[in-house]
Amino acid sequence: MLSRNEAYGLLKKNLRTENLIKHSLAVEAILQEMAKRLGEDQELWGITGLLHDLDYDFTKNEPENHSLVTIKVLEDLLPKEAINAIKAHNYQYTAQIPQTYIDKSLIAADAVSGLVIAAALVMPSKKISDVTPKSLMAKFKDKSFAAGCNRKRIELCEDMELELQMFLELSLHALKNIANELGL
Repeated sequence: MLSRNEAYGLLKKNLRTENLIKHSLAVEAILQEMAKRLGEDQELWGITGLLHDLDYDFTKNEPENHSLVTIKVLEDLLPKEAINAIKAHNYQYTAQIPQTYIDKSLIAADAVSGLVIAAALVMPSKKISDVTPKSLMAKFKDKSFAAGCNRKRIELCEDMELELQMFLELSLHALKNIANELGL
């Protein structure tokens, strides 16, 4: 399996936009917290989150190919459960039905990262430290806020027997821990 440093190098080599790199770091942090909570492999889950959008710059206009290019690059570098999760996060096009905790956690983390970051960016300070669990829940319930954020994907957390409020708190905590890296 790739080390975290090797994975980060691969990420920097393939993603050209700073926001995509920050998104990948956010998903990594959330998945590590999920793995910790669920008693899973934090390193594996983190690397899976870090690399889940590795091909996005190449496939953003071809959603049917998103994640398929990534798994071709990573198939010999990551365990099968990570490959399946990356493929499952684009299940609408790949037909890889999310079944495992890592599959569903990646989908939920991918979506919630955008919600948490959007909540931070509307704060007067633009700092994630000013976002509270209560305000984040209010933003989640406000369908007009971050309208592109798929709340159904976030609610997959409940498939891991993790209540929505707890998942939002876990995600917020994870991103507060890497606020400097996110510029928030």
